[in-house]
Amino acid sequence: MITLAIIAVTVLVSWQAFGNPRLLERLILWPPAISGAKQYDRLITHGFIHADWQHLLFNMITLFFFGRFAEQLITQMIGPVGFALFYLSAIVVAIMPTYLRHKGDRNYRSLGASGAVSAVLFAFILVKPWSLIFVFFLPVPAILYGVFFVGYSFWMDRSGGGRTNHSAHLSGAIYGVLFVLMLNPAIGSHFLRELLSPSFG
Repeated sequence: MITLAIIAVTVLVSWQAFGNPRLLERLILWPPAISGAKQYDRLITHGFIHADWQHLLFNMITLFFFGRFAEQLITQMIGPVGFALFYLSAIVVAIMPTYLRHKGDRNYRSLGASGAVSAVLFAFILVKPWSLIFVFFLPVPAILYGVFFVGYSFWMDRSGGGRTNHSAHLSGAIYGVLFVLMLNPAIGSHFLRELLSPSFG
């Protein structure tokens, strides 16, 4: 239910921001507004707005398919509020390297839930590395997708390619793994056992 609530709020806020430039400008991650005007809420609000419907739908569809499992996993360990805290903290943690890098850049802006969604996705991969996920309608083992995702994001972040915030993707993925391992270190052993016993499905 928390996953569905997050999706509903994100869709509603993004939809409102699509037609309201003033709202978009107030919620977007703009580093000078945080460091200068102390608008720290932007570290979270940027995760509830998106550039367009395609951007929004991609993130929310991914969250729908993997968030429900991550929510169940984390709820079993720290209760239902735990997943909400995980998701909101992932938004902040994923964007922090970007914010620190562009702290004085008045021309930089970032938006979208991609960092938090990456955290959710990699929490799933940690527990079910050989599950098949569909990438452009092709079934791919989750662990292979994860390796490609990290490598591609790292390369694109280093090369400065595109308008996508690849740094947030990387930070979110790392945070998702570390968060789950901190709650239950035994999942690390489970992950290694799973890697050594491929079972597609």
